[in-house]
Amino acid sequence: MGLVPWYEGRDGMYGWIWRHLPGSTWAKAVLSLVLVVAVVYVLFQYVFPWAEPLLPFNDVTVDNQ
Repeated sequence: MGLVPWYEGRDGMYGWIWRHLPGSTWAKAVLSLVLVVAVVYVLFQYVFPWAEPLLPFNDVTVDNQ
């Protein structure tokens, strides 16, 4: 067993995604960029606004002195 997770033929989640994307290296790079932008868009437009009321950002314990 090696010290790195991709030792002995395992290359992790990103390697699996890269191998399963269609096309040449340039097409994979462009498609990867599009996927990252899509994930960031969905997070900022839907997930973060939904989760914001559930998070205690306004619960401060510092008194005015």
